[in-house]
Amino acid sequence: MHLLTAITPHGFGHAAQVAPVLNALHGRLPDLRITLYTDLPAAFLRGRIRSDFEQIAQAPDFGLLMDSALAIDLESSAAAYRRLHNDWEQQVAEQARVLRRLDPDLILVDVPYLTLAAAAVAGIPAVAMCSLNWADIYRHYFSGREEAARVLEQMQAAYRSAQAFLCPEPSMPMDWLDNRVAVGPIAGTGRAQPEQLRRRLPRSVGDQRIVLVAPGGVKARFPIDQWPHGQGIHWLVSADWQARHPDVSHYQDTGLAFTDLIASCDAVLGKCGYGTVTECVANATPLLYVPRPDWPEEPTLLRWLEAHGAALAVAPERLDDGCFADLLPALAAMRVRPCPTPGGDEAACHLERLLVP
Repeated sequence: MHLLTAITPHGFGHAAQVAPVLNALHGRLPDLRITLYTDLPAAFLRGRIRSDFEQIAQAPDFGLLMDSALAIDLESSAAAYRRLHNDWEQQVAEQARVLRRLDPDLILVDVPYLTLAAAAVAGIPAVAMCSLNWADIYRHYFSGREEAARVLEQMQAAYRSAQAFLCPEPSMPMDWLDNRVAVGPIAGTGRAQPEQLRRRLPRSVGDQRIVLVAPGGVKARFPIDQWPHGQGIHWLVSADWQARHPDVSHYQDTGLAFTDLIASCDAVLGKCGYGTVTECVANATPLLYVPRPDWPEEPTLLRWLEAHGAALAVAPERLDDGCFADLLPALAAMRVRPCPTPGGDEAACHLERLLVP
């Protein structure tokens, strides 16, 4: 049996959402052949997905084009959608030819709608899974554009063509979809190793709070080299940043898996994206989140994050000046209420029923 999984490369959150499902499915069907259709880094995917897989290193969609981890390039995004839908039938036909060559028994998408439309033309069963969909995102930002009605009609038809749209808790409402299937939260859980983490950091860290900086997979670099020293915080950042700061370490140098880092640090600094939110709650780690008031998914995610006591807002200007010391008392007082994350198993069970009728 062959499962093709198309993953949007808009950050790492979509792949983080898919990984627990594929891991659970591999446990149920160890001989399942898995092909990933995404241009996300292979090293990241192999760090999350336990089974063997082949990768087609191409982007099945783009989601939104970003100026930074927090800022959307709205004009470029709208233009890209316009170009795609000006040539929609040909794009679908070309994708259908690709899918027929790959010959999967089932397609899982998170959440490229072009792949769904092509699967319908190719006659290959397909399932969507995500906490959002690009039609609702497009409607939020671009509904006033001349081409919007046509674009939305084609988007929505693609999503409706899926045999099911699996919606993990917490998801956007998506009331216009009649193929919705609710599943529980999906998140990777790590092993808390705070003492081991501290042993792998410089001795000067002492009793400082350890905060993992996780912008969510969108290329970004905060001006951390100019942040104040001696705030009682030690920052873990990506080695790609090449940071030079006495209170900074590269998280890759710890040797811990990323979910183990989330479970072992004192907090995560990032945004309200599904993967970051659910993994913080699942691992009982507070999220210092930078609000994105215009991001339509944020209210749903933030309500859930706050319900579990894991949310501490960080004003965007703090990313420039780096002044976080005054947040430490509130951080110390937080008690995150973790919850079970059965959604990966539930989604895998649904896929197994389609693969093995």
